[in-house]
Parts: sequence; structure tokens; C-alpha cells
Amino acid sequence: MATTTLGAENFEKTVTDNEIVLVDFWASWCGPCRQFSPVYEAASEEHPEIVFGKVDTEAEQALAGAAQITSIPTLMAFKKGHLVFSQPGALPAPALKQVIDAVVDLDVDAALAEAEKQQKD
Repeated sequence: MATTTLGAENFEKTVTDNEIVLVDFWASWCGPCRQFSPVYEAASEEHPEIVFGKVDTEAEQALAGAAQITSIPTLMAFKKGHLVFSQPGALPAPALKQVIDAVVDLDVDAALAEAEKQQKD
């Protein structure tokens, strides 16, 4: 599956309706964004079970602001509707693979339960 263009109209639904969603916040004028794009596209082809979204921060300034994007590219990962990873900077392919593997392996329900338990203590 190739990447999906995300905007204000489909961002929340995409994140909540899919098990795992990776989101690349980018802009056409951004050199590191253009460098990261083929790496991200290749990963999307290797992982058809994951939604790979792209948000053009120039066209979607309100969405980028709501996501508190201060540097691009920024990669975010959501699992079961929860933000589980957010990092600015262009990742090389091996690092992106590590992020994907970690998100796939993450037991988000257990992590949420543990966080809730720690808040109570």
C-alpha cells in the first residue's frame, strides 16, 4: 500500500479506525523531508498492513499546529488510536524499520494499564 494523504477531514478517522498508523509531517520546500520521502514510501510498500499517512504542513497548517509540529519532518506513530511515538528528523531506513518493529511489538493496552497504575500510585 502506498502512502495516504491526510488532512483535517480524515486525520482523526484514519488514526482511530486503523490498528497502526504512521504519519509523516512534511513540506515540499524541506530538504530533509524530500530525503526521507523515498525511505518512507519504500517502508509503506513493505508493510501493507500499516497505514502510512503524509501531512503537508503547508496545506494543513491548523492540523500541524494541533499536532504541535515544530520541526519537519516529524514522524508520529499511532497504535489503536494512541500516540506511541513522535520524533522530528529524517530517519534512515534501518531506524525507520526499528520504529515500525517496536510499534508492531508494543502491547499498547498493557502500556496504558501500566501508565494508569503509575498515575494512581
